[in-house]
Amino acid sequence: MENAISSVHLEAWSEDDAELLRALNAPELTEHLGGPETEEQLVRRHRRYVGLSADGTGAGRMFRIALEPEGTVAGSIGFWVRGGEGEPVYETGWSVLPGFQGRGVATAATRAVAVEAKRAGLHRFLHAYPSTGNAPSNAVCRKAGFELLGERDFEYPPGHLMRCNDWRLDLTGPL
Repeated sequence: MENAISSVHLEAWSEDDAELLRALNAPELTEHLGGPETEEQLVRRHRRYVGLSADGTGAGRMFRIALEPEGTVAGSIGFWVRGGEGEPVYETGWSVLPGFQGRGVATAATRAVAVEAKRAGLHRFLHAYPSTGNAPSNAVCRKAGFELLGERDFEYPPGHLMRCNDWRLDLTGPL
């Protein structure tokens, strides 16, 4: 793979990351998520991300993905508590800017966020729910060591039902 990425580091989401969130709101990056959000929705999301990253309770964190060694920002990733069906678990999600896709950035960042979720220590499992039609994100889950549990309906954004794969990573094992 040409220009493959060997490592990334995760930097806590901050007030300075609003423009990154706007860049990640492009139609081609939100195609499997119901499309771009409004400016008002982005402002609310940014506030949630900043708050989540400042929370020291283990409830989750949001990060910008930076490439090593230069620190170029390539996208975002995070984990947060998801409840609803049975015991609470961590959920993860990511987005990588177009110029960095296909280079292993999302897979490296997903492995790194799993370490962060394990360190937070509240839940045994980390789940990801990519759309069944999102082949690249499903490949990230497979490459990052997640186990495919099957398909399920998932409401995202609110009011929009989509068919997803439920991928699970056991945080008690080696990462």
